[in-house]
Amino acid sequence: MSIVAITLIVFAYLLGSISAAIIVCRLLGLPDPRTEGSNNPGATNVLRLGGKKAAAVTLLGDFLKGLLPVLLGLALGMEERTLALIGLAAFLGHLYPVFFRFQGGKGVATALGVILGLSWPVAIAALLTWLLMAKIFKISSLSALTAAVLTPLYCYLLAPQWEYILLFSLLSLLLIWRHRSNIQRLLSGEER
Repeated sequence: MSIVAITLIVFAYLLGSISAAIIVCRLLGLPDPRTEGSNNPGATNVLRLGGKKAAAVTLLGDFLKGLLPVLLGLALGMEERTLALIGLAAFLGHLYPVFFRFQGGKGVATALGVILGLSWPVAIAALLTWLLMAKIFKISSLSALTAAVLTPLYCYLLAPQWEYILLFSLLSLLLIWRHRSNIQRLLSGEER
């Protein structure tokens, strides 16, 4: 692996480690999203703590930190395996941010950014799944989990490259793991 590829992977992790939720909450004088609301530094919790505008900025920041490193890798002509590692690094940075004591979010927006950078048809399919589930059930976590479970299948059908299928499967497993408390609340009928 080249120095440029390694540098991009490290850059992706560091960019992923910048928590939009924590920064937005600090700038707006809102409580720390790691200790208030759902205790999750993500857009849904920022929505609870600070409203739609704060949540929208958080969502955009989390999305872009998944998308931009992948686009940079594409612009530099990186091969699929390296692009997958760049996307994974950005996602892991969001989940386990070095700048915020490794207390990150659940990764939905960042994963969508990575997926969009690698395959826009798969990203559109995942987003439409999320939107449909959100419209029907009005439960963000259920929408995210459904989209996560189906994304590797969408990749297999729409962009059948083994590097991306493997990456999207790993992202899905990590998303499910990060939503394990939501899954317990869904099963007990307590999820908001």
